[in-house]
Amino acid sequence: MDKNIIIINGTGGAGKDTFVSFCSEVEKVLNISTVDKVKEAAKILVGWNGEKDEVSRKLLVDLKRLSIDYNDAPTKYVMQMAEKFKNSNDNLMFIHIREIDEIKKTKKLLNAKTLLITNPRVNLIVSNNSDGKVNEYEYDYYIENDGTLDDLKNKAIEFTKEFSK
Repeated sequence: MDKNIIIINGTGGAGKDTFVSFCSEVEKVLNISTVDKVKEAAKILVGWNGEKDEVSRKLLVDLKRLSIDYNDAPTKYVMQMAEKFKNSNDNLMFIHIREIDEIKKTKKLLNAKTLLITNPRVNLIVSNNSDGKVNEYEYDYYIENDGTLDDLKNKAIEFTKEFSK
């Protein structure tokens, strides 16, 4: 199997992490997010304790935007992790990115594919620009999480097989 990088997106609660977890049952996976370091900073700077409410989401979006504007730290982190991935035993790398401009940039830098996970049972979060615009991009792949966990698992297995051809 070749190494493949997938930029994954979807509104909060759509099932992205569950999908990646199911993929990791089939293939060796590295799973990161462009807000990993932002979350660490939020804990240090303002005592954020991991909440996923609207105020916390906006905090993370704003901190991420500041870090992009200051020195493009999220992209630097992704590139470091992509280098680690290249030299690892992992075959699939998932990068969680919300912002359309960041998706475009990363897709080009890493020759990545894009994937949107949707879930009709979950409302789109519109309290910030990053979450509110997840559907405003033409992704390479779409997975609708509209059934049971077993259904999502089967979709993850099929998706993973797509990259083992």
